[in-house]
Amino acid sequence: MSLDADVLVDRRKMRRKLTFWRVATFLIVTVGLIGAIIAATDLGSMSKRSSHIARLAIDGVILEDRKQLKLIEKIGESNAVKGVIVSINSPGGSTTGGEALYEALRELADKKPVVAEIRTVGASAGYMIALASDHIVARYNSITGSIGVLFQYGNIAKLMDMVGVEMDAVKSSPLKAEPDFYSETSPEAKEVLNALVMDSYDWFVDLVAERRDLSPAKARALANGSIYSGHAAQENGLIDAIGGEKSAISWLETEKSVAEDLPVLNWSVQADDDGLPLSVKMTQGLGNGIANGLIDELDLAKWLISPAITLDGLVSVWQAPGAAKENSAVRGGGQ
Repeated sequence: MSLDADVLVDRRKMRRKLTFWRVATFLIVTVGLIGAIIAATDLGSMSKRSSHIARLAIDGVILEDRKQLKLIEKIGESNAVKGVIVSINSPGGSTTGGEALYEALRELADKKPVVAEIRTVGASAGYMIALASDHIVARYNSITGSIGVLFQYGNIAKLMDMVGVEMDAVKSSPLKAEPDFYSETSPEAKEVLNALVMDSYDWFVDLVAERRDLSPAKARALANGSIYSGHAAQENGLIDAIGGEKSAISWLETEKSVAEDLPVLNWSVQADDDGLPLSVKMTQGLGNGIANGLIDELDLAKWLISPAITLDGLVSVWQAPGAAKENSAVRGGGQ
């Protein structure tokens, strides 16, 4: 019995030792991984302290984004940034979002040479922000143009009649809260909306004429809502050259005396947002990744987080018929 008890005690000691070393090994590996991530982050920060060309990507639907505007300010303040490539792949978005980006990029262009590269699509407000640059390049088959403004609203009066629902309102004046979604839009309300759209449209056309050195008549003729290939846009004076990022870099080197062979580094809100501790960013990233994964699995992303359905007010956006479902809330545009 005594021998069995000694064996049992030895086994328990062995298990405790194994558990200790397993936990210790896990902690060592974890700390090593965190250290590697921190080192990589520090190296990324250090690389941006050396001379480089900043790449600012504008992707997807354009909304007014304070963090993005703040990032553009940081690029302008960095002595290491010798030139900026605004890499655009956007069908447009809210007109005020495009206006805010345009103004921020014009301020940046006063400090750094800025070139715009239109990738797959840079239309409507996407083209508007390209106008802020000193030079615009696009692929031969890039989609650009769609110069114009859109105000959309729906009316479900017939559906409400079918289900027996009525809506009424008390207004301070007939044009308050017009148009609504449950009654026919009055001619007076349509006139107000038309004046609003045309005021914004005239501003957009004047911007095109000024930035592209076009006559007002030529700019207005091109601003008929049509989209253009990169080739057609160059023929009409809406862009400067056919090419991609290499062409943009070449222009910076030859026309703006940016040193050759400088690295091109991404500047993004995710990497340079608000100075949060790395541990917080890692936790946020993990949580966002899990949430996004669950949403994707449930096929709810296009309804819950699509930026297209958050658009409100005046819109400068282009979307081809039959385009991705997640942007189905945004149609037509640029007319």
